[in-house]
Amino acid sequence: MPDFATRRTLMVDNQIRPSEVTSFPIIEAMLHVPRENFVPPERIEAAYLGENLHLAPGRVILDPRTLGKLLEALDVRPGERVLDLGTGFGYAAALLARMGAEVTALEDDPDRAARAEALLEGEARVIRGPLTEGAPSRAPFDAILVEGAIEVLPQAIESQLAEDGRIAALFLEDGVGAARLGRKEAGRLHWRHVFNAGAPVLPGFERPRVFVF
Repeated sequence: MPDFATRRTLMVDNQIRPSEVTSFPIIEAMLHVPRENFVPPERIEAAYLGENLHLAPGRVILDPRTLGKLLEALDVRPGERVLDLGTGFGYAAALLARMGAEVTALEDDPDRAARAEALLEGEARVIRGPLTEGAPSRAPFDAILVEGAIEVLPQAIESQLAEDGRIAALFLEDGVGAARLGRKEAGRLHWRHVFNAGAPVLPGFERPRVFVF
């Protein structure tokens, strides 16, 4: 039987700590939450590899390094209201809940949402709906984690971020992925570059194509 506890420790020691993730709550959560439970059953042996795991077209479970660094950038504190946008089976939501956040996990696929709800066991509120619409009934959020790349951020998502709230997302431009942290100040989002990383663009978050005749 695979020793997933040892793999979890190796993931943290070899992928998370060397990537300048120093927040104790993140490291503790990643050591505690069984990532193997939150991946597709057929990919369980790949649960702790340093790569994105395919869920569906345009959807992945972010690799541990990328997720850890996004969480470090967000700097979520206990009691904050957090939207995990594109939760998949709920791994990041479980980490955030372990860190003391009040988590809303948004998923558009009914089967993934049902499994996430079962796995999270009430640690997060799982909502099923279009990712581009966010979770307005639970807004405003102190922090938003986007689990996938985007080319544009829908206004509906931006409007659900509280003043002084933070949002972490991967932007894809000309084939190059970059993680950015946005902070809402005086009603406007201000972005800064954090690190480079890649993932597929979430369906519905593409830039409108302009056709030239």
